[in-house]
Amino acid sequence: MLTIYLPMLLFYKKISQMQQGDNMTKRQLIASTIISVGIFASIVTTISTKANAITFKETASQDLQRAMPTNGNLLSYYEVIKEPKKSVVNIFTKKVVKQVTTMNPLMNDPFFRQFFGGELGGMQMPKDRVERSLGSGVIVTEDGYIITNNHVIENADEIMVVLPDTKNELHAKLIGADPKTDLAVIKIDAKGLIPISFADSTKVREGDVVFAIGNPFGVGETVTQGIVSALNKSGIGINDYENFIQTDASINPGNSGGALVDSRGGLIGINTAILSNTGQNNGIGFAIPSSLAKKISKELVEKGKIERGRIGITMKDMSEKERKYYSCDKGVIVMDVQKGSPAEKAGIKMGDLVVKINGQNVIDSAFLKNYVGSMSPSTPVALVLLRAGKNVNITLKLEKIDDKVVAVTNADYTFMDGLGLVDINDAMRKKYSLASKQQGALVMNVKENSSASRNGFSEGDVIVQVEDIEVMSVHDAIGAKKALGSLSNKQIFVRRKGAVYSVILE
Repeated sequence: MLTIYLPMLLFYKKISQMQQGDNMTKRQLIASTIISVGIFASIVTTISTKANAITFKETASQDLQRAMPTNGNLLSYYEVIKEPKKSVVNIFTKKVVKQVTTMNPLMNDPFFRQFFGGELGGMQMPKDRVERSLGSGVIVTEDGYIITNNHVIENADEIMVVLPDTKNELHAKLIGADPKTDLAVIKIDAKGLIPISFADSTKVREGDVVFAIGNPFGVGETVTQGIVSALNKSGIGINDYENFIQTDASINPGNSGGALVDSRGGLIGINTAILSNTGQNNGIGFAIPSSLAKKISKELVEKGKIERGRIGITMKDMSEKERKYYSCDKGVIVMDVQKGSPAEKAGIKMGDLVVKINGQNVIDSAFLKNYVGSMSPSTPVALVLLRAGKNVNITLKLEKIDDKVVAVTNADYTFMDGLGLVDINDAMRKKYSLASKQQGALVMNVKENSSASRNGFSEGDVIVQVEDIEVMSVHDAIGAKKALGSLSNKQIFVRRKGAVYSVILE
């Protein structure tokens, strides 16, 4: 379960390396008022190259009647949850990670290095260890397709599934994953499974009774009850595309990827995260709507990838003063138009107010981002803009972003054998959760059996100083090496996950 921490008004995802903890990564989450909607295409490579068709079991979506329990009857939801319980599985993963162990901290002291030389042993030694994590998943077809969270299975070397009411572990293979929505599809070799029934998540309302089904803390299948606390929650900073259902049903580590069902047993969401300053349930949980989970999983199974279109604008929500200026309560302001984008070709200008898309009111920037992000490249969209007090109608086709725009800079291996370094930019800061003003030479790659690997470097490390020479870029790092003549027995200062470490090179 992704856990969002709340100290000092900053949100962080909980990191757990416990044997029975979720596989999560820490990301600093800062809500921004300006959101880019040059909504990039996300291509997800799959292990399975065979195209398949997938259909889902549906819960009736007629006009729903809500009712209170009648007098004299025992209020129980046993009949409601007994079927969806059969569709929720436990997921266990294994991942082999390289761990750097300190052999002798005395070797940090130049006196000991000079006096004892190499007799005390090397400073650091890479060592493999197995990291285990757990989560939940939801069976969506009789032949073994399962929806879960991407963070549950991300980078796993082995994925195991335990079916309800059994102890047998089944190997699962990854069909595809979409990190931008934190959804993934895995498959087990099984027949005759009980798929969950999908409800229409667009008809969910605040106050609806819901149940969270999953495997918290690895204790086994567990059901908790709550209500829908809020809808369309965005700006949390967990995923690139957010439209969460918020619930107070108890969700804890291990529930990630499990089911959130309504009082009929229909799936309305995939449990994903909690908001907490302790790492445990605090009554604020988030689930990805089932309508989005259905769409993403269907594309992953049938197409093998997720492709998103873009309009090509940067936008921001209106302030109170801007609402008065535009004489409009809803819409987003175009702050920039990307060259060569569909927006530029259609004539969208800086300062335009986007008020409608395909006939729907644009509530805010999160709405527009999610709306466009749900559509594929080449999809036509109709926009209504407010420009100089008049409505302007524009039609354009969404376009897939050129991969070159988001290409990663090639790493430089000049500094050390097997150590790929790049300069830090905004994309790197976001990817590795670096501070906004962090400078240095970023480690993008460490080749196996290289000098860099033997010295304990890891991807995401930032070299900030070589001996007494400050490093602000890859050029600085290479310059320091030239100035020193050799890196042998030199001290390198590395920032890793917010802390600074020193490495004495072999």
